[in-house]
Amino acid sequence: MGWGNIYKRRMKVFSLAFLVYLDYKALQQREKWIRKSKRAALWEKAHERNARRVLSLMIELEGLWVKLGQYLSTRADVLPQAYIYLLKQLQDSLPPRPLEEVCGTIEKELRQSMNDLFLDFITEPLATASIAQVHRATLQNGREVVVKVQHDGVKTVILEDLKNAKSIVDWIAWAEPQYDFSPMINEWCKEAPKELDFNHEAENTRRVSKNLGCKRERNERFSANHVDVLIPEVIQSTEKVLVLEYMDGIRLNDSESLEALGVDKQKLVEEITRAYAHQIYVDGFFNGDPHPGNFLVSREPPHRPILLDFGLTKLLSSTMKQALAKMFLASAEGDHVALLSAFEEMGLKLRLDMPEQAMEVTSVFFRNSTPASEALENMKSMAEQRSKNLKVLQEKTKLNQKEVKRFNPVDAFPGDIVIFTRVLNLLRGLSSTMNVRIVYLDIMRPFAESVLDGNISRGPRLNAQWIYDTPVHSDVEAKLRHLLVELGNADKILGIQVCAYKDGEVIIDTAAGVLGRFDPRAVQPDSLFPVFSVTKGITAGMLHWLVDTGKLKLEESVANVWPRFRSNGKDQIKVHHVLNHTSGLHNALAGLTRENPLLMLDWDECLNRIAMSVPETEPGSEQLYHYLSFGWLCGGLIEHASGKRFQEILEEVFIHPLNIEGELYIGIPPGVESRLATLTTDTDDLKMLSGLSNENGLSNYPGLPSSFQPQDIAQLATTLPILFNALNIRRAIIPAANGHCSARALARYYAALVDGGRVPPPHSSSSKPPLGSHPHIPKFPSLKSQKKPKASKKELQDSHSSKDGGSSGKGGSEYKSLPSNDGSIDSDYPMAAETSSNTVREIFNNPRIHDAFLGAGEYEKLVLPNGKFGLGFSRSYAKDGTLVGFGHSGMGGSTGYCDIKNRFAIAVTLNKMSFGAVTGKIVQFVCSELGIPAPEQFSRFGQREPNSQFNLEKPLIN
Repeated sequence: MGWGNIYKRRMKVFSLAFLVYLDYKALQQREKWIRKSKRAALWEKAHERNARRVLSLMIELEGLWVKLGQYLSTRADVLPQAYIYLLKQLQDSLPPRPLEEVCGTIEKELRQSMNDLFLDFITEPLATASIAQVHRATLQNGREVVVKVQHDGVKTVILEDLKNAKSIVDWIAWAEPQYDFSPMINEWCKEAPKELDFNHEAENTRRVSKNLGCKRERNERFSANHVDVLIPEVIQSTEKVLVLEYMDGIRLNDSESLEALGVDKQKLVEEITRAYAHQIYVDGFFNGDPHPGNFLVSREPPHRPILLDFGLTKLLSSTMKQALAKMFLASAEGDHVALLSAFEEMGLKLRLDMPEQAMEVTSVFFRNSTPASEALENMKSMAEQRSKNLKVLQEKTKLNQKEVKRFNPVDAFPGDIVIFTRVLNLLRGLSSTMNVRIVYLDIMRPFAESVLDGNISRGPRLNAQWIYDTPVHSDVEAKLRHLLVELGNADKILGIQVCAYKDGEVIIDTAAGVLGRFDPRAVQPDSLFPVFSVTKGITAGMLHWLVDTGKLKLEESVANVWPRFRSNGKDQIKVHHVLNHTSGLHNALAGLTRENPLLMLDWDECLNRIAMSVPETEPGSEQLYHYLSFGWLCGGLIEHASGKRFQEILEEVFIHPLNIEGELYIGIPPGVESRLATLTTDTDDLKMLSGLSNENGLSNYPGLPSSFQPQDIAQLATTLPILFNALNIRRAIIPAANGHCSARALARYYAALVDGGRVPPPHSSSSKPPLGSHPHIPKFPSLKSQKKPKASKKELQDSHSSKDGGSSGKGGSEYKSLPSNDGSIDSDYPMAAETSSNTVREIFNNPRIHDAFLGAGEYEKLVLPNGKFGLGFSRSYAKDGTLVGFGHSGMGGSTGYCDIKNRFAIAVTLNKMSFGAVTGKIVQFVCSELGIPAPEQFSRFGQREPNSQFNLEKPLIN
C-alpha cells in the first residue's frame, strides 16, 4: 500500500468520524425545540443514517474496521438497534478475495501445489472476515479440514488502521472527556498484530483446547468446573495459513436451524460463558475475541458450542488472575475493602477515594445480560447512573460542570483489564443477540472461587512460603514457627502475626498464612488485622495519658468533663467507674447492633445516646463487661477533656512517639485497603460456643451483661466478620472494637507500657518494610457538629509531628530513668513530652502507672475488689494467684499482653476468629520457652473443664 492510498484511507476515516459526531451534536441542539413525541423518531433516523455510513466505510476499508464493526454488532445491550442490525453483516459475510490470491498464498506458505495438498478444495469460502477467509477442503489422506488463509497485504492495512483508530480515540477523549478509551486502544495496538501470525494462533488453539479438556472422552471423570465445549484440532500452520479439523456446525445467527434442531439457547450461552470463566480464572489464558462469528453449534446432540479463532488471546500473571477473581467476588459480595485491594493489586489507581462509585462501576461489568429488546431501557439506566456519578465526582472535586466532565478519576488503567472487559462486553452482547438473560455472578463465581480457594487451601503442608520470609530473632521464634505450622496444618490458622519483646528487645516478629478466605496474598509484618476489643486497651491508655498530663482526674465525675452526660442520674459515675467496667452502663447501646448496626458509624449519635443512657446498677457496685459502651464512654471523655479529636490524641500520644505510623488505627483512612486482613470464623469453635449456651441449664454467665450472654455472642460471631469486613465499618471510629493494627505495632505499645511508658529502642531492622515507614494521615474527623476549642497552631503541629519520632536510633542509654517521687493519685504530674516526637522518651511520667493500670496499690480503692479488670485493662494472674501483668484480648483471639516483672510483651493478631485456643497455645508456648509464668487466662484457653461457664468467659472478655 503506497503513501497515497494510506493518506486517502486516513482522510476517509477522519471525515466520517467528524461527520457522525457533528450529526449527533446537531441533533442534540435541535431536539430542544422539538416536541417530545417526535424526538424518538428523529433519533432512530439518525442512528440508521449513521449506521449505514459506518457500515459502508467499514466494508470499503476492511482490515481493522471490520473487526471494530464485528465488536460493535455484538453490543445489543447498549447500542441502538439500527447499528446492531446493519453491522451484523460484518460477522462473516464480507466480499471474498479472488481465488487466485488465496491459492497463491497457500502454495507459497505450504510449499506444495494445490493438487498435491488436497483431494478436494471448495472454492466458495465458508466465511470471509477482516484478516482471512476460510475454505473447506479434503486432504490427500481423506481427512476433512478447513483452511484459513490470510488476506494478501492485510498486515500493512491493520497497522495503519491502528494508528488511525488511536488518533480518533484521542480526539474523542479531547472533545468528550467522559469517553476516554485510550487505555483500550493502547492495549489493542499491542495485542492486535499478534493475530497476523497463524503459528501463534495454532499454539493458542492447542493450549486452550488442552486447558479445557476438549480431547477427553465423554465417559471420563471430570472436575466440578469442567466445561463441555469443542475446539478443532490443529493439523498444520504457517504464518499465513492455518489448517484445522473440520467440525460440522451451525452459526449462532442461524436461528431457523437452531430451532429446528431444538437447541436450548439459554444452556448454549451459559456453557460458552462457563468456558470463558474457566479460561480467565482457572487458566489465566483466554480468547479475547468472543464475537458470534467465532462460535458454531455442533449438529450432533448434545449440540455443544464449538469455539473458533484464537488469534487474539491474553495471558495473565498469577497475581493478575487472583486480583481479577478477587474483584469479581468483591463485586458479588459488595465488599468495598476487597475491591479496592484488588484494584491496587492489579495496578488500577484512582485519583479520588470513591469506594461506592468504584463498586457501582465494577457491578456494571458483571451485571446480568439483557435481551436486545431491553437495550434502550438499559442505555437510559446507564446514562442516569453516569449522571449521578458525575454529580458525586463534582462534589468531591469541587469542579464546575464543564470541568468535571474533563476530569478522569482513573490515574492508571492496567492493559490486562482492557481485553478482560472487552471479553465481558462481547459475551454480554452475545447473550443479548441470542435473546437470553445470563446471570454472570452465578455462572462465573465457582471459577473465581476455585482459583482463590486453590491457593488458600495450600496451607503449610503444601506451601513452603506459608511462613513469611523474615529473619529469625531468637531460638524461641524458630520453635514458635514450628508450632504455627502445626496449627496451620490442623486448619486452625488462616493468617496470623506474632510479635514479642523481652527486656526492650524484639525476640519474635513472625507473619504467616494468608490475608483472607478469598485473598491468597501472604500476611506480612505490616498487614493490618481487625482486633476488636484489643482496641479497649489502647483507648484506656489514652485516658491514662490525659490523667498523667493533668487534663483529667480518675476520681472526677464524668459529668464535670462532659456536661450532657449528667442526665438520667449519671452524675455519680466517675472516670474510674468507666475504666473499671462498673459504671452501670454495661448494656448501653446494646440494641444498636439489632436496631441498625450502621448507627455505629455516626460518632455524634453514639456519643449522644451514651449521654442519654440510663444506668442499670449503682456505680462501683458490680463489674459487668462494657463490651460496646466502653469505647464511646472513653471516647467522649477523651474529646471533652482534651478539646481535640479522638484520632489527634491517638496520634499524639502513641502513634508518633512509638514510631508505629501506618500500622495502628482506630478507623482506617483511605489507601491502606491492600494491607487489610479479612475476617472469617472458625466454625468448630463457633459450634462449641453455641453448644455451651444450652449446657447445664445455665442462662446467665457472671461477668457478662445480659445482652452479651453466650447465645448472643454465638449469633454475633456469625455476623461480625461480614459487618467488620465492610469498608464503612472499618473506617468508623469505634473505640471499643474497631482497632486495626499489626502485631509488631501492638507489641511495641505493650513493650512501652511494661516499662512504665518508656519508649523502646527502634524496632528490629530486619523487619521489612521497617515499622513506621508507612504514612499515617487519617482524615476522618470524629466530630461533625460539636464545637470544640480550636487547637493552637503549635498544638496542631505537635499532633502531626514527624513520623520519624519515637526514638533517636540509639541504644537504651539515651532513655531517662523513671522519676521516683511520690504523689497523690490525682496529682498533676509533669507534662509528658508531647511536642516534637523525636524528643519523646517517656509516654507517662507517673512512677506508679502500673498500679494505675491494674487498680493496685493506692489505686486499689478505685476498683471493685477481686474484679477481673483494673482500670481499663484486664488483670493477669499466674496459677498461684500472683498478679503478673495486664492486657486486653478481643473477640476472635487477637490479644495484647505484658508481664511487668519479666519485662515481657506479646501481641497476636489473627483473622480466623476462634475463641482463644490458638492464642492460648501461642502465649503458653512462648512463656514456657522463656521460663516465665503463663497468665492463667491464657493457660486455660480452649479447654473444656467441668466449670465451662468460667472457661468461656475468659477468652471473650480478657
